[in-house]
Amino acid sequence: MSDNALELKDVRKSFGSSEIIRGANLSVAKGERCAVIGPNGAGKSTLFNLVSGRFGVSAGAIRLNGRDITGLKPFEINRLGLARSFQISNLFDKLSVYENLRCAVLWSLGYKYSFWQRLNGLRDVHERAEMVLEQIGLRRQRNVPAAVLTYAEQRALEIGITIAGGADVILLDEPTAGMSRSESDAAVELIHKVTVGKTLVMVEHDMSVVFGLADKIAVLVYGEVIACDTPANIRANAEVQAAYLGHDNDELAA
Repeated sequence: MSDNALELKDVRKSFGSSEIIRGANLSVAKGERCAVIGPNGAGKSTLFNLVSGRFGVSAGAIRLNGRDITGLKPFEINRLGLARSFQISNLFDKLSVYENLRCAVLWSLGYKYSFWQRLNGLRDVHERAEMVLEQIGLRRQRNVPAAVLTYAEQRALEIGITIAGGADVILLDEPTAGMSRSESDAAVELIHKVTVGKTLVMVEHDMSVVFGLADKIAVLVYGEVIACDTPANIRANAEVQAAYLGHDNDELAA
């Protein structure tokens, strides 16, 4: 069994004649928190879509916990232990916070298409949903429709939905985008807490979030991973400074 939770080997993705991902290689160890950074247009979201099965690769291979998942559908990859969030919240707006979480845990607990079972009678589903509700700090909003939550609360709920199914590899796509500094700090604390013992891969533009969370940082430029190292080494990497921030290195050096 591989010690890596996620491995990308020479992964490529083209849309017509445009090659977006150009032979990306990346290994993320089990239990590691890895941030993927890079300038706009580097291919970060495309890379996430390839890993989660939303897009098919043009070439190369992707492995999850040692298993080849290249070409699998998103729901198949999810059932093998990988879950992801999106840049834009995907919630059931008219359902309550609790009901959103309850939907997220059903399949992982073995309740598939059981139309004859009443949800209110599923004790294990209730307990799991309540546990996640407590983890994400939304117990007071338990019965509030998702649509009326604040933006930061919606993002917290989305993180809760992502972890609710028990996946051991979590992909978060810009989890703090659009947040104030205090909201962002709270989100970092939440992500730290809910990903203990799990593998985290995230795309994030806020460098304070990246350096506050990541054990390792992968730098994606023009569809290639040009560096993957500890935050300290990435901060000092001249190639990263030149390729990612050009002549403005203040954000990386902060």
